[in-house]
Amino acid sequence: MVRIDFEKYGRGQRIRWWAMRLAVYGLLVIWACVCLFPLFWTVSTSFKTAADVMRGNLIPWFNFAPNWLGWRSLGLSPDTIPQISTVRDEFMRRLWNSVIISVTASALAVVLGSLAAYGLSRFSYKFGHMRNSDISFFFLSQLIMPPVVLALPFLVLYKELALLDTYAGMIAVYTLMVLPIVVWIMRDQFATIPVELEEAALVDGLSIWGAFARIIVPLVLPGMVAAFLLALILCWNEYFFAALLTSTNTNTLPVMIASQTGSQGINWWSMAALSTAGILPLVIVGVVLEKHIIAGMTAGAVK
Repeated sequence: MVRIDFEKYGRGQRIRWWAMRLAVYGLLVIWACVCLFPLFWTVSTSFKTAADVMRGNLIPWFNFAPNWLGWRSLGLSPDTIPQISTVRDEFMRRLWNSVIISVTASALAVVLGSLAAYGLSRFSYKFGHMRNSDISFFFLSQLIMPPVVLALPFLVLYKELALLDTYAGMIAVYTLMVLPIVVWIMRDQFATIPVELEEAALVDGLSIWGAFARIIVPLVLPGMVAAFLLALILCWNEYFFAALLTSTNTNTLPVMIASQTGSQGINWWSMAALSTAGILPLVIVGVVLEKHIIAGMTAGAVK
């Protein structure tokens, strides 16, 4: 007669379960450290001296004594904030330009992209040999094209239309830049909404626009917020078009960060301080919209 030691079997199962949990969480911790290290390096560098930057010291109060050198050069340290600083005024102007251009372009892209995505998810189109799936892929394929290909056409076009170094010109090009990814995200969001909800709304007397605004939009709002945040990040970090199509009036923060060079080399501490100050607004927006972002990502994952 064969006897089964259930206690031993259960103990083995528990050991394997804990081993798997430790392995998974260990890999997640390692990956989190890899992802967060550039952020830590940037923030720590903003508090280093030139010598500490060149030595590569990383741990505050162990490898180096933190100070406000990077922030002081921008007029953003505690001892320079009460004083007049032209560099700080320039930073605030660039920051304000980034806010206006990125937020406006992202909001416009979400509005236009949502309308386009709704049409692609609810109606059948035929443009030559292209159908809905081909049109959707065409939008996504625009992300494959490198921006440098559009440099000369945009430069000539903007010069003829007097759009160089203007808010309207930058908002237009940023909207076109992020519109494809917004259309792709929102198409999947609308596809998760049953058509029967709109049919019921139409039977109740709502128009197509009424059903869209009162029934569909509240359901896909988390996805719209997630698309808006992704578009905002792409616009906020964009450098190529900002450096190409602006000069003095509408220069954005990435252009100022990239310009931290001098006769003696790159001012890494000032660049790190600018980068840290540029990251903070996105972190705040991400924390505020965290609930909507998770809901939008969950809906996309379910789809």
